[in-house]
Amino acid sequence: METLTKKPTRTSATNGHDNSELIIQKMLSEERRKLEEEHGVNSKPIEHFKRPLERFFTRDQRATTTILFGGLTWKHEKLIKGALEGLGYKTDYLPTPDKKAFQLGKEYGNNGQCNPTYFTVGNLVKYLQELERNGMSREDILDNYVYFTAGACGPCRFGMYEAEYRLALRNSGFEGFRVLIFQQTGGLSQEEAEAGLEMNLDFFLGILNAMMIGDIINDIAYQIRPYEVNKGETNAAMQKAIELFYEKLKSKRYFDFNSMIGKLIKKIPTSDYIMKLLDQSLGDYYLTTMNEVYDLFNEVKVDRTQMKPIVKVTGEFWAQTTEGDGNFNMFEFLEREGAQVLVEPIATWIMYMLHQAKKVNDDEKGLDLENEFGEKVSFIKKIKIDKEYKKSQFILSLAEKIFEREYNRFRKTLGYLPHELVDQSILTNLAHKFYHSRVEGGEGHLEVGKSIYYTENHLCHMILSLKPFGCMPSTQSDGVQSVVTSHYKEMIFLPIETSGEGDINAHSRVQMALGEAKAKSKLEFKECLEKSGYKLEEINAYVSSHDELQRPFFKVSHRDGIAGIGANFILDVAELMRKDGIEPGNTSDIVAT
Repeated sequence: METLTKKPTRTSATNGHDNSELIIQKMLSEERRKLEEEHGVNSKPIEHFKRPLERFFTRDQRATTTILFGGLTWKHEKLIKGALEGLGYKTDYLPTPDKKAFQLGKEYGNNGQCNPTYFTVGNLVKYLQELERNGMSREDILDNYVYFTAGACGPCRFGMYEAEYRLALRNSGFEGFRVLIFQQTGGLSQEEAEAGLEMNLDFFLGILNAMMIGDIINDIAYQIRPYEVNKGETNAAMQKAIELFYEKLKSKRYFDFNSMIGKLIKKIPTSDYIMKLLDQSLGDYYLTTMNEVYDLFNEVKVDRTQMKPIVKVTGEFWAQTTEGDGNFNMFEFLEREGAQVLVEPIATWIMYMLHQAKKVNDDEKGLDLENEFGEKVSFIKKIKIDKEYKKSQFILSLAEKIFEREYNRFRKTLGYLPHELVDQSILTNLAHKFYHSRVEGGEGHLEVGKSIYYTENHLCHMILSLKPFGCMPSTQSDGVQSVVTSHYKEMIFLPIETSGEGDINAHSRVQMALGEAKAKSKLEFKECLEKSGYKLEEINAYVSSHDELQRPFFKVSHRDGIAGIGANFILDVAELMRKDGIEPGNTSDIVAT
């Protein structure tokens, strides 16, 4: 009875406390109202931003829905299209963004964005408007198309791309168009069980193979085209090579783990992952086609006895990758001006992300050795934490090794003509004293690291850094580059901010810097010719009588201090001539050979 009589007392006390709180809140509200009236302030309820609700792209819509994507070179995009079609998706890639796309992006988007935002956002709007002009209803466009793109929370405007896509689509009349965002640090932003785009191992292997193959073919095309004897042959070979691999990726048949045998195998833990990785690492599915690509490019006749300055392109990811108005058509312009362009493979960015993930794992090691009260965790807990750390490092290191190995398998098939991937540790160590390697955003320390690496190792005559107008991470790099160039006096470094206008000014600046690079290359070429002991006519005569020296897969040596392909090639040919016993001035011996 005594216990029962106490309960109402506690209840009444609680009610009293609640009433006191209500009275206090009422008094505060009244006082706030008086102060606002006295000072002429009108308070408004705060409406926090909420991401708009969007219809999901679900599994049952795959057969009728086209996945759109873009932002890379047409070569990479064609191959990614093949990989996705091989997985059963309907896909299409957007055309290379042009100035019309830029103008649409500015018209329908926010002010103050960087030009990759305007070009890519406007390019999607332009594509949808074209569909509508060709007779497709807006309702059908919303129902039968989705856009797939990367997203990020990063410190630059790349983190706002998703919002910009939605804003521009709404302003242009396509509100409700679905945008699928793949976060660099997460996954697809919808329920995976019924996701229309399934982010599984087959998906990632298909995309990675497409990007590696795209890198390799793009690389050798840029190496061969400046020296081709018959203009247009390299592009024709490249077109055929991309078509071959498009069909190869599209025809890829993945093991069906829903079959009777597949279900039995899947009962073994991680067996499906192991089988797919073994198929990737030990199989020759793509290598046989790469042999055909070798034959295609080997038909292109080249003349490497030419003096051409090598320009290494670095900068912000999109600006250094795109091949259109987004970077003033800079690659085509450089080749017209007589330069050889050293492009950056997308694979470098993939290796950078893996390398940085390992660094983050290192940074976080030991952070959870104390609980929220500052107490040390148990010995058993420490062992578990250390085990998780080592497991993460092992997986990331394994991913690096597998990716690099696969890339080198493609390189080997093409006689190692494609450039090898630069070790990320080397780039980090070179850049760190100038640009802290843990400062991320954009290309992080890569711009500085690559500038130093290609200069120190005499792999180019000039560094051209392409970045969007007002790009914060690249602006930081440019500030650091002034210190870098003071340490490396021989470095010719030119930063160019890209936009939707200003082509003539940008090309003019590049021409001036390229003039210095040409003078540097010309001096190098002259010194190597003198060192060879032969005249250029004698070198040319010998090359003309040896078909293998006129083929793109003849491996030109790289000598310390000599960057130019032509200069190194002359010394290679001179060595061959001496081995054949040909003395300078003996043209008759060359013809006989």
